[in-house]
Amino acid sequence: MTGMRRPRRRRTGRTLVAASVVLAAGAAAAAASGFGLSGHHDNTPRSELPPATAKVTRQTLVDTQTDSGDLGYADSSELAARAGGTVTEMAAANAVVKRGQALYRLDTKPVVLLYGTLPAYRTLSPGTDGADVREFESNLYALGYRGFTVDDTYSSATVTAVKKWQKHLGLDQTGNVELGRIVYAAGQVRVDTQKAATGNAVQPGAAILTYTGTSPVIITKLDVADKRLTTTSAAVEVTLPDGKQVAGKIAASKTVTVTGDNGDTETKIQVTVTVDDEKALAGLDQASVKVAFTASKRPNVLTVPVAALLALAEGGYGVEVVDGTTTRIVTVQTGLFASGRVEVSGNGLAEGMTVGVPA
Repeated sequence: MTGMRRPRRRRTGRTLVAASVVLAAGAAAAAASGFGLSGHHDNTPRSELPPATAKVTRQTLVDTQTDSGDLGYADSSELAARAGGTVTEMAAANAVVKRGQALYRLDTKPVVLLYGTLPAYRTLSPGTDGADVREFESNLYALGYRGFTVDDTYSSATVTAVKKWQKHLGLDQTGNVELGRIVYAAGQVRVDTQKAATGNAVQPGAAILTYTGTSPVIITKLDVADKRLTTTSAAVEVTLPDGKQVAGKIAASKTVTVTGDNGDTETKIQVTVTVDDEKALAGLDQASVKVAFTASKRPNVLTVPVAALLALAEGGYGVEVVDGTTTRIVTVQTGLFASGRVEVSGNGLAEGMTVGVPA
């Protein structure tokens, strides 16, 4: 029916589509692959012009979002005593403890940090075999005590090296490593808080201190709807309080429950960000920073304002192309949504075309 415009519901449809698409833009599926539309072109010209227009542009479309974050350290771990005694010395809060150094002392004897992932769970003595022996021997060798083969067997050569290590620490030279003498962590640690005080009598299982890694990180909490932004190792840009920008990446993310001021709880995604140049964070303990996340990037694509989308009666979406004093509907497929625009493709669609939008 030449010269006649389709029912007014199309303009309502554009408004509804714009609202719903803005909400959907945060969804990974919509952002990554679009809706996979199909349909035919409706080239029937219409004489009624839209209230406003916009251009089809070719550009790089980037789905970004900036959120606040706090500078600090990764989640802390609690260290509990594995042996009883009186606490006679403790590493200070914020102190960095390295392999071979004491985290604390019981009855003046050091409890020593070593590097590894398998917790110490038994006494090591001649004839002991297992992965924990190899882990301990690897540390002993790294500390400069040699003369044995690093393997799964606690040999007489290991005993000799252990005695030298014990002498250096001021321990009884038994050649055995009793449970509670060593503590394993992935690397050097920073003491976060002291849970016990010098002079406290403690039993096995008592909390001694909490510790973190030594590298500063940025912690930010995102809405669950922003999960698309949290890909591990994805690049981010961090803006420091002085306005300086540094490159970083997402180290980890996890779901957490946050309690608000009114007592209500809310599920969030806690994201841990590291920066490429840690020196840039010197002197900024507990500062607030801005983190710019990028979920997707689509270079050299055609885009229109989200409000330009029309819900078609036959299903899918289209745009109203303006040709002089007439318009026609072109069916489109949608891709990435970002910054109020949407990636579109379709036969007959080209850069520079004019499309209708709400007033």
